[in-house]
Amino acid sequence: MDLLKWSKHPAKDVEAARPQINIVRGLIARATTPLLPDDYLHLLNPLWSARELRGRIVSVTKETADTATVEIETGWGFSHTYAPGQYVGIGLQVEGRWHWRSYSLTSIGESRRKRITVTVKANPDGFLSTHLVDGVQPGAVIRLAPPQGDFILPNPAPEKLLFITAGSGITPVISMLRGLRARGDHPDIVHVHSAPTRDDVIFLDELEELSASEHYVLDLQLTREMGKVDMADLGNRVPDWRERSAWACGPVAMLDQVEAVWAENGIEDTLHIERFAIARTDKGGEGGTVTFARSDKTAEIDGATTLLEAGEKLGIQMPFGCRMGICQTCVVPLSEGYVRDLRSGDEHREGDRIQTCISTVSGRCTLDL
Repeated sequence: MDLLKWSKHPAKDVEAARPQINIVRGLIARATTPLLPDDYLHLLNPLWSARELRGRIVSVTKETADTATVEIETGWGFSHTYAPGQYVGIGLQVEGRWHWRSYSLTSIGESRRKRITVTVKANPDGFLSTHLVDGVQPGAVIRLAPPQGDFILPNPAPEKLLFITAGSGITPVISMLRGLRARGDHPDIVHVHSAPTRDDVIFLDELEELSASEHYVLDLQLTREMGKVDMADLGNRVPDWRERSAWACGPVAMLDQVEAVWAENGIEDTLHIERFAIARTDKGGEGGTVTFARSDKTAEIDGATTLLEAGEKLGIQMPFGCRMGICQTCVVPLSEGYVRDLRSGDEHREGDRIQTCISTVSGRCTLDL
């Protein structure tokens, strides 16, 4: 057992599709010390990394004026057994800094096909999303985090489904629809989807093709001319909505309304929500100084910037997953000082374990990163 641990130790922080592959990674690392395996492997293939998951951009295909599907060839150790609806972390180096974000997979897991796709909407305030849609070139090598998330359908799927999406909230659901079709599963589906105009509807042709099926009904709301969907009036659109298992993804305000309506009807257990942004309270921290002790870096941040964002801006490879306070991947101990939870306003102090994706500094704090 000691020999096994010794063999795997150099690759202990690397996620692998098959755990035994880290024994090989570790032995390579031992054999090439003081150089790292990557010092040799990248000369043969940049996707053959012994210490991290990598991918290579294959193509970027526009879906709408501000949305594109990015196809990625995955490297050694990436697991393709993910479920439709899960998301993947993508790290891209731009101007000498690594920028990380999570995006829903729009491909479906296939172990024989070593490619994945994500469909990204360029956000004016989102540096990485804009770069992926309009700036990244095929051939660019990226870092990957393993697929994760519990916004997935059971197998077999419920007999009656309701999807409620808006804008880029369609991305995890299109993966579900593709997955259902691939395995020949045909539940009764009603899909309420909102977008400003027809030109803004991502995957419009595919959705309309699906709507030709007797199993799938597309209820399209073009908000610029029709206004937003009133969830309180959902019964007029979908008379049997209370009998359907529901999956909803979209803007915070829409999801808040969906949650309220399901709660008022006492059927919260039939609702599944995927949020792309955290709902931040107005009780944020006052900002201050965050120190990353192991990296020997310090930043002054305001009370709206998360510790995760601050670390990434300094080039620190921060642990992360959902970026919304759900998955617990970013949890670290607070070494010194105080931080505040951006959702609840609660303050945490030295010794507490905190989520860097939803916490900001409150005066000063130190993290062992």
